[in-house]
Order: sequence, then C-alpha cells, then structure tokens
Amino acid sequence: MIKEVAGDIMLSKAGAIAHGVAPNDHFDSGLALSLREAFPSMYKDFRHYCHQYNPKPGGAWIWSGVEHRIINLFTQEAPKTNNSHPGRASISNVSHALKELTRVIEAEGLSSVAIPRLATGVGGLNWEDVKPVIYQYLDPLPIPVYVYTNFTKGLEAAE
Repeated sequence: MIKEVAGDIMLSKAGAIAHGVAPNDHFDSGLALSLREAFPSMYKDFRHYCHQYNPKPGGAWIWSGVEHRIINLFTQEAPKTNNSHPGRASISNVSHALKELTRVIEAEGLSSVAIPRLATGVGGLNWEDVKPVIYQYLDPLPIPVYVYTNFTKGLEAAE
C-alpha cells in the first residue's frame, strides 16, 4: 500500500529506508551521501560487502544498525574504474531490485518501508518511467510503503 509523501526521508519513521546504489558505489551524492554521513559504519560495511561478493545490478544488500535498517538496491551499473562515477540505472535493474526488495520485506517481516524517487538522481531515469514499476511491485504489499516524491530537508513527512 503506497503513500506518496513530501519531506526528508532521513527523518522517516519507517522500519527501513530503501535507496538505489551501484555496486562499489562511493556514496558521494544525494541520499547516499546523507546515509554515509549519518551511518559511516554502514558505508564501511557496504564497501567490504562489495569487495567480498562482487554484487550485480538488480540485487539488494541490507544493513541493520542499532535503530535503523537500510536496504541498498543495486539499480545502477558499477563504476568502470575505482575512481569513476557509477553507471546509469536501467528500468530492468530497477525492476529486478524491486522484486528483491519485496522478497526482503517478506523475509525480514518489515512493518513499513520508505523509498525515494528511485534511480532518478544519479541513476538518470525519468520518474514517469520508474513510478509505474514501483507501484507494480510495492503497491500490492500489505504494509505501508512511503514514496518520498518531493524532498524538503528537515521536514518530517506525514507518513
């Protein structure tokens, strides 16, 4: 059950925050940067995971902190070199990652999830193309899914 909201996803009270990344992402812009700054140990664990398992686009990696759970959805291609920017997202990668997210939600017994306009920032996709895919996979879920369609720093959304 999707509810579109406006506000700062970092202030979400949802059981988990899901966002799009690339394998070996540097987390140096947008929501990923905010998450890296708020949870430096998550970023360190993410880098370790990527080096150990070489994840592919379309999957997901979950990080659980003391009070927060972050679901990193691999919506983008990996950077070509260690110093380059991540590749672009694709609707196919988003679709596979959202399918994996639904599996994670069920397996982990999550009570709610917050997600941004997935893959539309650094990923480079158009929201009009991504939105129907999000609805296809997440709207049938029996839990609240908060889609942050408009970002306002410091504003708590009406979840």
